[in-house]
Amino acid sequence: MEERVHLPVLQKEVIEYLNPKPNENFIDCTIGEGGHTLAIIERVLPKGRVLGIDWSPELIQELKIKTQKSKIKNNLVLVCDNFVNLKEIVEREKFQPVSGILFDLGMSSWHLEKSGRGFSFQKDETLDMRYNPQNPLTAEKIINQWPESEIKKVLKEYGEERFAKRIAKEVVEIRKIKPIKSTFQLVEVIRKAIPGESKRGRIHFATRSFQALRIAVNDELENLKKALPQTKEILESGGRLVVISFHSLEDRIIKNFLKEEKGLQILTKKPIRPRREEIKINPRSRSAKLRAAIKL
Repeated sequence: MEERVHLPVLQKEVIEYLNPKPNENFIDCTIGEGGHTLAIIERVLPKGRVLGIDWSPELIQELKIKTQKSKIKNNLVLVCDNFVNLKEIVEREKFQPVSGILFDLGMSSWHLEKSGRGFSFQKDETLDMRYNPQNPLTAEKIINQWPESEIKKVLKEYGEERFAKRIAKEVVEIRKIKPIKSTFQLVEVIRKAIPGESKRGRIHFATRSFQALRIAVNDELENLKKALPQTKEILESGGRLVVISFHSLEDRIIKNFLKEEKGLQILTKKPIRPRREEIKINPRSRSAKLRAAIKL
């Protein structure tokens, strides 16, 4: 194969907790490159369907092309939208009844490797970080236009970055001289702001700042908070919800929602983590946590 295959995280566990059966319908709120969905469709044939949602038009387009001649084309409904509008999408597509809903909150490999939108600090690209090009907010706008206090708040709250104050101050100093437009420029700013010993940690010193900006640009945490309660209205009784998160902020929102929501029974006492073999094959899966519940 000419390109690296996208590896869906915790695939075996997703199937185990969603437990798809022939002729049931499922929703994949973050279809990405379609890995989880294809595994679900295999199990819901002949008449079951999957509603696949993604906010990135390129990913939806790619999947349309990939599946238009395949035997599953009638089992797949593809929608380019934000999962914050979940209930509205389900009503619009008349997609009922629903036996299970999946959120895989990890970024798709496509965003890092092919989008050219500055999601990775290892490539020199424009500071964009939007999942959808129609979103008016970019990382460049935050870095060059927002006040120091707001930048500090974003880095601290969304990146849990302990040097948020120093980085925000450095950003504001540098942008007075010239705008910060590329990922490599931003990495240099962060490098200057962070004390020496902290640059040699296990994770790259720019990781938290990049995560924070991506979350802020796409309003990821607020969207998750708004989307989770909608799942309960959509699921049939006995329907299952599976959510995979990749950092503590998301996991906290999911954990609290499952704990406080009446009418849901938690299926995972502790979050499910990838096995060592999976992390070896797919290092990006190392921070994944899966939580699942069933609607009573």
